[in-house]
Amino acid sequence: MDLSQLDPFNTLIYAIPDIHGCLDALLEAEQRIEADRRGSAGPTYIVYLGDYVDRGPQSAQVLEHLSTTEIDGVHRIMLCGNHDDMFLSVLRGRENASDWLTIGGRETLMSYGMSPLEIARLARSPQRLLEVLERRVSARHIAFLNALPVCARLCRDYLFVHAGVFPERALADQSDMHLMWIREPFLSLGPRLPFTVIHGHTIVPKPEFVNRRIALDTGAYAHGTLSVLRIAGRKARLL
Repeated sequence: MDLSQLDPFNTLIYAIPDIHGCLDALLEAEQRIEADRRGSAGPTYIVYLGDYVDRGPQSAQVLEHLSTTEIDGVHRIMLCGNHDDMFLSVLRGRENASDWLTIGGRETLMSYGMSPLEIARLARSPQRLLEVLERRVSARHIAFLNALPVCARLCRDYLFVHAGVFPERALADQSDMHLMWIREPFLSLGPRLPFTVIHGHTIVPKPEFVNRRIALDTGAYAHGTLSVLRIAGRKARLL
């Protein structure tokens, strides 16, 4: 998604990293944004950096909130994270559900009303699990996941993406796998491209501003609070 033409001095941008099934933390982050942007005259964007599902207790509820609600006066851009992509692949029968269950998929299944005992039983039968998922996961949630872009460039100076980019490689030549999964050499080198990358994916003790990248994922599913980045007039700070 290319919104590089936006005027950075007349645009207010917020970024919310990996939600991982934490609906309460998401609602609180959106409330902070709403209070902060009050009175702003220019356009406002919220960029969600992906990983809406897995690990936390309310993945289904997060997807329902994001796919059915709007915020007055705000443009919302929701990107795809590796967990979202894996969940969608499981729903399509293209991903081994056993792998997904070990990285937070069990919590996602529980958010759709399955008990731990039912999950343990279904885990032994991938086809049966897929049949149950087809009944439990709404078409709206699947359509939401299917429509997620992997990156968004805003105001020319900023690229928003779930994981990062391969250093020194033009954006047009980046693979979806890099954008949703990469860690090294991106974390060590930064993008080495003519923009700053705002990303999640790799948990950090506190948000990092280093090597033209801003890392925001502080592990909300473990402590219940989401970091929020605010960008206005080419100045980025935590909210």
